[in-house]
Amino acid sequence: MGINTIGILSDTHNYLDERILSHLSGVDEIWHAGDIGNYEIIEQLQKVAPTKAVYGNIDGRDVRDACPENLIFEYNSLKVFITHIGGYPNRYTPRVRKIIEVEKPKLYICGHSHITKVMPDKINGLLHINPGAAGKHGCHHMRTLIKLEINHGKMEKLRVVELGKRSQL
Repeated sequence: MGINTIGILSDTHNYLDERILSHLSGVDEIWHAGDIGNYEIIEQLQKVAPTKAVYGNIDGRDVRDACPENLIFEYNSLKVFITHIGGYPNRYTPRVRKIIEVEKPKLYICGHSHITKVMPDKINGLLHINPGAAGKHGCHHMRTLIKLEINHGKMEKLRVVELGKRSQL
């Protein structure tokens, strides 16, 4: 597959602006870690790039019918696990801990907290990413998403993209 660029976001809460779309332009895939808001957000993202998404706690029936609670898949020789609520290394929820133990992903992505985090989990041999919140609703100050390159199972050139302060919208 070569090198693929992935755009990772979460917690759009019905909000998608040109900054988000501009930063996602040119990615090979978009992965959304829940609290999408409505299905139209997914449709807009799909116009930019193929999109994988999980539902979050604020998502209604339209999103829940289209998106699972968990996504586990292999992409460019990298095993990926995405869910909305799950915690982070040394503080996983029991549900997520079991999935990690069984599935052994190398990349675990979740949202929910609105706090951007990138943390290695040396015990489970994975990288945890929470892309923060790209939308304007919530407790966060800076809106963020993450871009990441995957090169034959290796994660490279991870960068946090700041989309602007939530209060400026």
